[in-house]
Amino acid sequence: MGCLQTKHASRSPHLLDTREAVALAAETSFTVSEVEALHDLFRKISNSVIRDNLIHKEEFQLALFRGKKQQNLFVDRVFDLFDQKRNGVIEFGEFVRSLGVFHPDAPEDQKVAFAFKLYDLKQTGFIERHELKEMVLALLDESDLDIASDAVEMIVDRTFDQADTKGDGKIDQEEWTEYAKDNPYVLRNMTLPYLKDITMVFPSFVMHSEISETDMAV
Repeated sequence: MGCLQTKHASRSPHLLDTREAVALAAETSFTVSEVEALHDLFRKISNSVIRDNLIHKEEFQLALFRGKKQQNLFVDRVFDLFDQKRNGVIEFGEFVRSLGVFHPDAPEDQKVAFAFKLYDLKQTGFIERHELKEMVLALLDESDLDIASDAVEMIVDRTFDQADTKGDGKIDQEEWTEYAKDNPYVLRNMTLPYLKDITMVFPSFVMHSEISETDMAV
């Protein structure tokens, strides 16, 4: 994946404006050259099915989740959070800002907030038990893991026992922040180490704890 200048030597209406690259770098942990590399990747994804320089859900799933599942709640939730304007597509700025949360140098509070929104399915500002269970099941499905239903119930029960410190049957942002602080593994999948050097390689967005170099190819 080359730099923007070498990849687009000829004039193109889709060249990344230098000011936009600088602004996005200032908002995230990416460097300007990394933003340029992300622009190359974005253009590849956003024109893979519909050539409109916007990432649609089908393109998002095919490129970043390997298109393994036709429908998955986890994929839907991640797409919805990337789609900050809620218009059904992901624009370049949304793509960079959202990926920025997964950068190793991104502030932990951003990762905590993103993870909270991921589980807050109804966007009520609380994570309820059924929402947590649905997301756990979706994550297991995406990872092709088959766990007995009683084990899933145990995971959900244990999480609520620890996180719901107010005992009101739901987890608010404050409780989630404290829970994540005491259980660092909760944020394990919120960091993609290879975002440190995306001018060379770019990771699969499948959130597994271990990713081989073979899986890195886009």
